[in-house]
Amino acid sequence: MDWSTVFSLSTLTNTINTATIVILAGLGCLMTDQAGMMNIGIDGMMTFGAFAAVIGSWACASWEMGLLFALAVGLVLGAFYGLFVIRFKSDEFIIGVALNIFAAAMTTFMLRSIPGQKGSFHPATGAVIKLPTITIAGMNFSMMVPLSWLLVLLAWIMIYRTPLGFWLHASGEHPDSLRSVGRSPEKMKYLASLMCGALCGLSGAYLSLGYLSTFTENMSASRGYVAVACVIFGRSNPPLVFLAALLFGFIDAAGQRMQGVVDPYLTAALPYVGTILMMVILALRQTRRKKAH
Repeated sequence: MDWSTVFSLSTLTNTINTATIVILAGLGCLMTDQAGMMNIGIDGMMTFGAFAAVIGSWACASWEMGLLFALAVGLVLGAFYGLFVIRFKSDEFIIGVALNIFAAAMTTFMLRSIPGQKGSFHPATGAVIKLPTITIAGMNFSMMVPLSWLLVLLAWIMIYRTPLGFWLHASGEHPDSLRSVGRSPEKMKYLASLMCGALCGLSGAYLSLGYLSTFTENMSASRGYVAVACVIFGRSNPPLVFLAALLFGFIDAAGQRMQGVVDPYLTAALPYVGTILMMVILALRQTRRKKAH
């Protein structure tokens, strides 16, 4: 096998493009994790965001409206998640799984009901307007790629350098202490849930309008769970989550390059095998720390 095809500019481009989906969703997940809620429903939020972005882009002939639709749906889902987990004290994992199942079923139903199509969205009239592209160092990227880098920086500043980040973390770790200084832990949790929904909506919009140019059933392909794994592996630290997402992107891009010599089903599984290995490494590391104490 020619390894120069694996370690090439094209592989780097695909790595960054694939990782961006996980970066945006991971940033959303770490917001709720900072507030003491592990939202595994981000896969469903991504799916809804991808569908809303395509419908908005096509119906309004504008990528801006596609993004707006995705953000609006993400915020609604964030509020929905917060309502059940914070107000009604429901189990966060059950709500997350239910949200993922609901998203897969509902978007399939809406695809077959609104435009009357199966499998994927291919409008008979008009077109899906993709996100603008930019060129960086000879590589073409969607505008969401540099935006995701900026959001990683902003998330790090907010979490570690602003009072809001401190209040957000305290709402999960020390809610009574936060309440004693006049801040509501519930409001901080709701804010985290809304930010999570918005970022996952952007991730879905990038998936359907930047990475691809259509919506297909179950198109998130469990990338939301990969994003959750990246958050756990990166300890909810935005730069570390960013690096973990890049690792996932590289494994996925390299697997595509190796399809000529390796079974394509095996290469398609490589990113998820890599995610499992990340979790195993994390578990072993935590076990060693417990033994050390």
